[in-house]
Amino acid sequence: MNQPITVTLAHKAGRNTTLAVGALLLAVLIALPLLSLLPADHRLQVSAYTLTLVGKILCYAIVALALDLVWGYAGLLSLGHGLFFALGGYAMGMYLMRQAAGDSLPAFMTFLSWNELPWYWTGTEHFLWALCLVVLAPGMLALVFGFFAFRSRIKGVYFSIMTQALTFAGMLLFFRNETGFGGNNGFTNFRSILGFGITEPGTRAVLFLATVLLLVASLYLGWRLARSKFGRVLTALRDAENRLMFCGYDPRGFKLFVWVLSAVLCGLAGALYVPQVGIINPSEMSPTNSIEAAVWVALGGRGTLVGPLLGAGLVNGMKSWFTVALPEYWLFCLGALFIAVTLYLPKGVIGLLKKRGEQ
Repeated sequence: MNQPITVTLAHKAGRNTTLAVGALLLAVLIALPLLSLLPADHRLQVSAYTLTLVGKILCYAIVALALDLVWGYAGLLSLGHGLFFALGGYAMGMYLMRQAAGDSLPAFMTFLSWNELPWYWTGTEHFLWALCLVVLAPGMLALVFGFFAFRSRIKGVYFSIMTQALTFAGMLLFFRNETGFGGNNGFTNFRSILGFGITEPGTRAVLFLATVLLLVASLYLGWRLARSKFGRVLTALRDAENRLMFCGYDPRGFKLFVWVLSAVLCGLAGALYVPQVGIINPSEMSPTNSIEAAVWVALGGRGTLVGPLLGAGLVNGMKSWFTVALPEYWLFCLGALFIAVTLYLPKGVIGLLKKRGEQ
């Protein structure tokens, strides 16, 4: 009789601890942009480099959470989420390039002897239209791709290969100068956003806070979905799709909804990534980046929402150190990390923590 009570108390204690740690991390993230506004000689001042690095990792954490929604809950391993991330970034980059150029053509178009803007650049000088593109570009692509893929009942490794082929095709397309997206160099040399200098400390602080807000909102949305009937159907879809169909459910609509939602979250993350980092180019669509995102989710623990955030932070923190100290060994470290997670941490870091908490 006492064992169920003990397990329940341990579960509540673990949940309270998780909430306390989450609240502490949120307080730290909110404090970082405020500390960056302090004078440069203040001992608590956070540098622009540190704020940009953490902001970039937070954007990647949103991508990891978005991938966890489709892989951890629906069982759809996507190796092409880097494409949705980059599309959102390019949509915001078009607006930033128009702001930098003023009434003239963007610098790369002048260099390539273009005489006028392509039709798909129409309206990109308006911030609201840029936000619409941030949502519509990845969302519509995901909708069209997902509609045909799920209607054809493509799943498993075939679905993963198709998503990887999609992002590779997108990368090759954006590398071409004649497509009007800056070719190999992409977009850079941004100056302002909504009339504010993009390198100003206040602007950086606002962009960072917007990233934190999007991360918290995405986490809350994922939590609500996971606890709803929709989330239970997704889990059933992942574990036994045929049985779910025998119960009268059509899995295509559920897959398509969570697939498009995941793509939109990636696009929003990309839109916040570009003004903070200051550049967007086709390398963001590289299949390697999408595979890295899968490593983040696997390391943290898929199907947990919080785990992928932890995985994104750990891997990108290691990457930032390795690319400075030992750049030639980073890919070896990443490969070894993936093998170690597969062999020894099938449920990720979160699974390991839960197991130790139950002991």
